[in-house]
Amino acid sequence: MNVRIISTATLAIAFTAVLPAKAADPQLLNLVMPDAVVLAGVNVDSAKTSPFGQYVLSQLQSNDQDMQKLIALTGFDPTRDVSELLAASNGTPNTGLLLARGSFDAVKITAAALAGGGSTETYGTVGVTIIEDPKQTHGVAFLRSTLVVAGDLASVKAAIDRQAVAAPIPAALSTQVNNWSGLQDAWAISTVPPSSLQPPANAPKVPGMNGQGPFQTIQSAAGGVKFGAVVAITAQAQSDNAQDAASMGDALKLLANLAQMQAAQNPTAASLAQSLQVSTSGSTLTVTLSLPEDQLQQIVKPKANARKR
Repeated sequence: MNVRIISTATLAIAFTAVLPAKAADPQLLNLVMPDAVVLAGVNVDSAKTSPFGQYVLSQLQSNDQDMQKLIALTGFDPTRDVSELLAASNGTPNTGLLLARGSFDAVKITAAALAGGGSTETYGTVGVTIIEDPKQTHGVAFLRSTLVVAGDLASVKAAIDRQAVAAPIPAALSTQVNNWSGLQDAWAISTVPPSSLQPPANAPKVPGMNGQGPFQTIQSAAGGVKFGAVVAITAQAQSDNAQDAASMGDALKLLANLAQMQAAQNPTAASLAQSLQVSTSGSTLTVTLSLPEDQLQQIVKPKANARKR
């Protein structure tokens, strides 16, 4: 079998791929950089119990070649062996942390990385082994057999240091994390304007995220997904003032109305628009969307097939 390099990037993809409730694990939160402005998490155990969550995980497992390679070499299956995931960034491009709770065979994964051209470094007073990619820019460290941290090398080392000297995130952000993670199976929080974050080069253009349109006034945002027979999506955005929040709400309602008018040409978009609920309270915009899981699965299927091709 001709196997290419199993690099740190591949491991990171595997951990983040299970991205599709209980509050976020405090032990994971303690490893997050104190200046984090973006946090996202997934309760994978909860996702596994829902039909839609099982469908998403099965698609990721069957369509991702890197994941299949990782499973073949190490026996590690992220869709089975990861129970919770937390991602964090302070907004600096090309940096960030991926933290996962689960069951990991560090010996096999390390051996696979070394066989593929990676290297290891012993770091910190307790001698944590960091698996590094051939360019030594990213790393993966198994802090315990049930806890792994991955990301750019500087962020991984800083997380290891925080095991000994705690540097908690701000109390207000911690409260938000507990609220969203306690109610949702998958969630994300940005404490800064989304327009200030540098998206990946291949990311699609989002109206209002490029300095234009009513959504440029968003100062912070959060959202989550609750799996079940009915998949519920909730998002909140904090604007400068009540007028800006109302403008964003009106824009979304207009788009929903236009989509419903095109029901014959695009029934999927019309169905989504019909279930969309938009409300404002002061400077806060709240958007909710609920769909039966079988209907949502039909919406996701074409994208999964296109990715496979």
